[in-house]
Amino acid sequence: MSAIGAFRQFGGSFATVLWPGVLVSVAVAAAATLANPWLKAALGGRVGVPVVVIALVIGMALHPLAGRAVFEPGLTFCVKKLLRWAIALLGLRIALGDIVSLGLGTALLVIVAMAATVTTGFLLARLLGREPGMGALGGVATAVCGASAALATATVVPDYRGKAADVAFTVIAMNALSTIAMLAYPLLCLWLGLSEQQTGILLGATIHDVAQVVGAGQSVSDDAANAAVIVKLFRVFMLLPAVLIVGWWMTRHVGEHGDAKVPVPVFAIVFLILCLLNSVLAAQPAFAETYRPVREILLTASAWGLLVAIAALGIGTSLGAMARLGWRHLALVTGTSLVILAVAGGGLVILR
Repeated sequence: MSAIGAFRQFGGSFATVLWPGVLVSVAVAAAATLANPWLKAALGGRVGVPVVVIALVIGMALHPLAGRAVFEPGLTFCVKKLLRWAIALLGLRIALGDIVSLGLGTALLVIVAMAATVTTGFLLARLLGREPGMGALGGVATAVCGASAALATATVVPDYRGKAADVAFTVIAMNALSTIAMLAYPLLCLWLGLSEQQTGILLGATIHDVAQVVGAGQSVSDDAANAAVIVKLFRVFMLLPAVLIVGWWMTRHVGEHGDAKVPVPVFAIVFLILCLLNSVLAAQPAFAETYRPVREILLTASAWGLLVAIAALGIGTSLGAMARLGWRHLALVTGTSLVILAVAGGGLVILR
């Protein structure tokens, strides 16, 4: 077969097999984006509902569509393939120079807090009678970067009954807990007597999602916000080591070899390459004007890719399955959130 013939065959396969599921996922993502400012205005303009949560809820409301075989290949493509590409592009958010500026002590404190949190996720899953996969999802999502980390972890967790509902719950819980933390943690830092720099470190080391990290930091000061964002980006940089280690552990101790495949070949390598590329280009004034708009376009594509993947996840998740999860799931993610706060906050108080 000629190259042109192969391309046409692939294009035809994509249009007939993947396109219906991709189209409905994109439609849900677009609807969530349009609904976001409307909901914010309806809530008084101060507190909005994160667009990823809106997309997830709309998707779950459309779950009966997932029962039709025509949508399943496209939904699977979005949740697995598109998701990995979108996560790989997150490397463009990180500059190694900013991470180096943290200092060894802060970096070690954040790593210890993250490791304790992931370990707690597995321990609480066993204690509460949940699947080890739920422990991995809750632990890594809390330790790293919320919804994005939950989706990344889902790629290395072996399939089990209720996995989609667990992922959906984790995404919603991370956003809810992040909003609570954004409001409560600055007050906690004030009560602990932390400096603005230390406050920024604690906020960046403990709040799950980037948007809430920025909001919490800016509620204190610009210096606190800058420190919080740098620490948070370091946690994002640790996403791939965390996912790869968890994936390796689960293949060794939870399922048969081959049940979970650690995605080293594609998005892990691309993520690291883009991180290095961003670090180099960001330090070159000659390239800054040309590079900046390209970077923004790619980061926008990454955000949309994650949103479409979450929409597809929602379409494949039953509201009934979510309702049956019970208090143990909430106890797990609350426990991991308290552990990362206790370790990071205790370390800062001891070291100040």
